[in-house]
Amino acid sequence: MSRILLVEDDRSIIDSLKAFLTEEGFDVDSVSTQFEAENRLDEGFDLFLLDISLSQGNGFNICAKAKEKGLPVIFLTASGDEGSVVRGLDMGADDYIAKPFRPRELVSRIRNVLRRYQPASLVTAGNVTVDTDKAQVKKNGEEISLSALEYRLLTVFINNRGLLLTRNKLLEDIWDIGGDFVNDNTLTVYIKRLREKIEDDPQDPQIIKTVRGLGYRMD
Repeated sequence: MSRILLVEDDRSIIDSLKAFLTEEGFDVDSVSTQFEAENRLDEGFDLFLLDISLSQGNGFNICAKAKEKGLPVIFLTASGDEGSVVRGLDMGADDYIAKPFRPRELVSRIRNVLRRYQPASLVTAGNVTVDTDKAQVKKNGEEISLSALEYRLLTVFINNRGLLLTRNKLLEDIWDIGGDFVNDNTLTVYIKRLREKIEDDPQDPQIIKTVRGLGYRMD
């Protein structure tokens, strides 16, 4: 689960953003001053969401210190404040969004920035993260246990994202892992087991989707 520090002094924005981003799967904390934000730069946040204009301090100073530590920053700006946008981007801010903003657009921008900062070994599919270096799989930040065949099956989908995978193709790629015999029937069982572990609703899968009559696809 990605941790976000929201730096904002408008209570109504804080309350609404924290509630919405929490529903979207983020762990959100908030502060309202430059001093508080700077004191929390080393607390392991994955992203800083900064209002430029604060009653005590400003977002530019926080941005400068966050970027010194290699932390991603998205600015919240007043609509039409082009000068602030340019200054923020010149300082290294990763993105900005103008108030009033559409919450889902903000979520999309947050996820895009976070993806750019992921190590190459980390792959995200929905709320599932796979560390291919460690062969570790997490859902909503909690590690889940997969068998060798289930993990191999998941990596086949990851390595072929967006592509249609026929059952024959899947069988070829996971054929003899761990010395297990895999046929068409056992493939069905393993896909079912994998979905039960990684999907929020295995009956309506959103990560590994069935393409009726053809095979499967991870978007």
